[in-house]
Amino acid sequence: MSASRRRGVVEEFLALDIGDPGTGRTFHLKMPKESLRYFMGKRIGEEISGDPIGLPGYTLMITGGTDKDGFPMHPSLPIPGRKRVLLSSPPGFHPRREGERRAKLVRGSIISEATRQINLKVVRRGERPLEELVGGEAS
Repeated sequence: MSASRRRGVVEEFLALDIGDPGTGRTFHLKMPKESLRYFMGKRIGEEISGDPIGLPGYTLMITGGTDKDGFPMHPSLPIPGRKRVLLSSPPGFHPRREGERRAKLVRGSIISEATRQINLKVVRRGERPLEELVGGEAS
């Protein structure tokens, strides 16, 4: 447990992981939790403009995410909350044997106030390179 949590201070932020298929790099952004308002109600698979998050000219696709407790979003579940579902393939469950299924708790495909991390993919590039706009933090 981190020192800030032990003291009762919880740092609230929204993590954005932006994948660039053109370069094969992923950029990690930490945004204030207030920026979640732009994403509220959006679903996995929707394309959004990058302008409100500081990426002018970029178009991004929502590919997934996790909630505040680490439960993954599942594209086949059209709700904003959590639900226990029977899974036989990713996301949310990786079977070790063929035919293996398991009941898992997953979050629906609609972004809600409980979402803490959103995965995005670049669909259309802007004029300036992503490295320049985001900074140097990439993997």
